[in-house]
Amino acid sequence: MTIEKTIYLDNAATTPVRGEVMARMLPFFGADFANPAAKYRFATNPWNAIEDSRMKIAALIGATDPTEIYFTSSGTEADNWAIRGVCNANPDKKHIVTTAFEHHAIMETCADMERNGYEVTYVLPNREGRINPDDVKAALRPDTAVVSVMYANNEIGSIQPIAEIGRVCRAAAVPFHTDAVQAVGHIHVDVISDYVDLLSLSAHKFYGPKGVGALYVRKGVKIAPIIFGGMQEGNKRAGTHNVPGIAAIGVAAECAALEIRDEIPCLTKLRDKLQAGILDKIPYTSVNGGNNRLPGNLNVSFRFVESEAILNLLDFKGVYASSGSACNADDLEASHVILALGLTHEEANGTVRFSLGKYTKESDIDFVLDVLPPIIEKLRNMSPLYEDFVGGGSK
Repeated sequence: MTIEKTIYLDNAATTPVRGEVMARMLPFFGADFANPAAKYRFATNPWNAIEDSRMKIAALIGATDPTEIYFTSSGTEADNWAIRGVCNANPDKKHIVTTAFEHHAIMETCADMERNGYEVTYVLPNREGRINPDDVKAALRPDTAVVSVMYANNEIGSIQPIAEIGRVCRAAAVPFHTDAVQAVGHIHVDVISDYVDLLSLSAHKFYGPKGVGALYVRKGVKIAPIIFGGMQEGNKRAGTHNVPGIAAIGVAAECAALEIRDEIPCLTKLRDKLQAGILDKIPYTSVNGGNNRLPGNLNVSFRFVESEAILNLLDFKGVYASSGSACNADDLEASHVILALGLTHEEANGTVRFSLGKYTKESDIDFVLDVLPPIIEKLRNMSPLYEDFVGGGSK
């Protein structure tokens, strides 16, 4: 088998590491390998690299104090720390508010908290994947320890009214966390104007390496450590620093800050072309996530076919997309995100996510629009559901 092209449209799962980011990492595997916690001069460059990255991440998300940035191993660790750390610091409060379509890093953490005596309220999104701030307000209780609402959904790309939700939480004096892993580096994020108390991010979602993330914690927010040992990260997150990764995330953040203004319209244009082409060429399809989505996100439900089969045939053509979260790729259950929108299991099982990135070209979109319609037609011709439908079944 000869693959005609390699077209990567799964940037929401991970992104390639930029050349300048890779170059920044290399010295810390070699000449500057010292432990940054050491007190001798040999550790100066690693220490300075960490603090430089702290400043660059703060600048990217609108934080005014770099000491509010704490480095982690991933967005998942940052999410866990935000929920568990705030709850542990406020032991008299046993209630959490989140949404029904969060990333599994939040969903599974909240499920574990429930097993340990906490109550969790899961706010439902509307059909377009938006959370109503009034629903969050109605869910608050005197014993609410933390509210966690993702900035932009990882599967359908819907951007949430974060500032409105943040104002609700600030007025109620409840810490507000947002999982911004999909948003940071791709849309403008400002923790001050958004009234955000805690924010999670991950380097590999904006052209940095895997294995490094960060948690923003606003000054004055009580949070307990969940990893114990040394006194790194202000005595809040133990463990020797991943200096190459931390140096790299700073460069990735700096590049994102410089390029985001131009990248948003570019990706939106390509995304809209792909969306229009799919809807024009392939009947019985629908786009999930409404109009206010991440610029590179297109989540489409194809009726009468299964996403696994679509992805396999796209793979043969050298086109790489997904059916949802990469963290749940081996799970054959229907996406909890799509079901939370009120779609059926059939619609959820036929859903494909195309996520574009800075290296996506218009010719890539043209190729997908050439190969995808015959793939869907082929699969539908083998589908009993489609046969019943065209044969006079209910619409």
